[in-house]
Order: sequence, then C-alpha cells, then structure tokens
Amino acid sequence: MKISKIICLLFATCSLNYQVAAQTHEQFPKVIDSKSAYVFYTHGYIVEGNNAKPAHPRWGVYDFPAIKKQLSDPSYQLIATHRPANADPFVYAKKLAKQVNSLIEQGVQPNQISLVGFSRGGFITALAASYLKNKELNIAILAACTSALGRNKDVVVYGNLLSIYETSDSVGSCNKVAERSSDNVKSYREIAISTGKEHGAFYRPIDEWLQPVRAWLQKNSR
Repeated sequence: MKISKIICLLFATCSLNYQVAAQTHEQFPKVIDSKSAYVFYTHGYIVEGNNAKPAHPRWGVYDFPAIKKQLSDPSYQLIATHRPANADPFVYAKKLAKQVNSLIEQGVQPNQISLVGFSRGGFITALAASYLKNKELNIAILAACTSALGRNKDVVVYGNLLSIYETSDSVGSCNKVAERSSDNVKSYREIAISTGKEHGAFYRPIDEWLQPVRAWLQKNSR
C-alpha cells in the first residue's frame, strides 16, 4: 500500500475517534450543540471546596475525578462543576435550572437533558427539577431522599425519575417524593443496592450504582 494511502487511513481513523470522544466540562460550556445530549452530575456536600478527593473518616475518599471519568460517554456531553465551599443549595439549584433552560433555549430537546445528583447534589437536582417543571427532563437522584425531603411538599419532581439508594444507608427510598409528584413524573424506577458501604457506596464509581445510571443515561440520550 502506498504511503499516501496509509496516511489517509490513519487520518480518517483519528478523525473518527475524535468525533466519538466523550466530552466532559467542568463549567457550563460556552458553545452548545443543539443536536447533542447533555448530562449534569452534581456531587455531594463533602466535595464542596478546593479538594476534588476529600476523605470522610467513615466512608473513605470521595473520588470526584474518577466518577466524572467513568460517567463520561460519547453519547452525551457531561457537565460536572466543582462547587465552592458552603454553597447554598437553593441558589445553586436555581443556577442549575437556569443552565438547563439555556440549553433548551439554544435548541436542545428537554428529553436529551439529564440531571444526576448524589446526596446534597441529589437534593439540588430535585430542587432544580421542581423549579423547571418540565416533564420531559431526565432526573436521577442518588441517596438523597432523606426523611426531610420526603416531608417537604414544596419539592415536586418533574420528568423521568430514577432513584438509587443503598440499603445499609440511613438515606432510603424516594417513594414519598415520587408519590406526591405522580402527576408530573412520566416514569419512575427505583433501585436498591446492598454493598454494606452505607452512604460511601456512592463515593467511588462502583458497578452497583454506576452501571444502572450509565444504562439509564445512554437509553435517554439516544
């Protein structure tokens, strides 16, 4: 084979790999592709501040970089912002809702937008969904349905709802939230995992929660 043909084949292969590479953003992107799907991952409280890998005395290291890496996928663009210390969840939820509306205003279909949040990030995600009031969005709440959230009738989730919780954790089912949101939730699926790791089950990208979340995102990002 001639050298020129080899170079062309290599260039075409590289171009193809570049086109399907996963895109991860640490901040809301300045350029929006209206044909792309977007996923927001909102981390837990312990990560707020300057340390992307903080350690909890009971549950170990929260590996935010590893979670972002394992959540990323060529089928969507991942937006995972590192919040500052002592971020107000209500203010941040309004900011998240504003970003989602910005995507929609720029032509992204609501059913191509997914919000995934763990713990404090799950509460922020539920708040944002309550502010947005859009039944076409995809909302995933990981270990965030505390008894307080269950009683808070002001927070009503809209869209396709996925809940995952750990059976050894004090934070449990989202059934109460789903029940009061039933008129606004298009679909609801809940998964209970049992790793024995309590709240720390979501501190690292383990298969028990990561695989169902990835499968759910890929299904909703088509």
